[in-house]
Amino acid sequence: MKIFVARAEWKEAMRFEASGNSHHTITVDGDSEAANSPMELVLIALCGCTAYDVVSILRKKREPFRTVEVSAEAEKAVEPPRVYTAIRLTYRVRGNVSRKAVEDAVRLSEEKYCSVAAMLRTTATIAYQIELDRSE
Repeated sequence: MKIFVARAEWKEAMRFEASGNSHHTITVDGDSEAANSPMELVLIALCGCTAYDVVSILRKKREPFRTVEVSAEAEKAVEPPRVYTAIRLTYRVRGNVSRKAVEDAVRLSEEKYCSVAAMLRTTATIAYQIELDRSE
């Protein structure tokens, strides 16, 4: 079993320098003034996780996509802890790809592969839509 580590070191105001196993450093700002807040990073992680899955699956299917973009809109609980309660993901895929291939890739990511989505589903409903642009 692999052990995962992360750290956050306070720098000033509500800003922290953070890193994980990869040792890449990011700034985290609880006030969202100088960097992304921790909750923004959760949504970014969700978008990155599922986008990675979709790209990987489309490549394996040899689908000729040119771009994949995933965006998220979320609602938070009113009372603390202010967890996400609803998330809407939009997948924008451009290229001469089949709609079914994109739908399959998104479904597999959401249901099987994306660990971030699996964690978030404990508090939030996650819905998605696909915008396919087949123009060259």
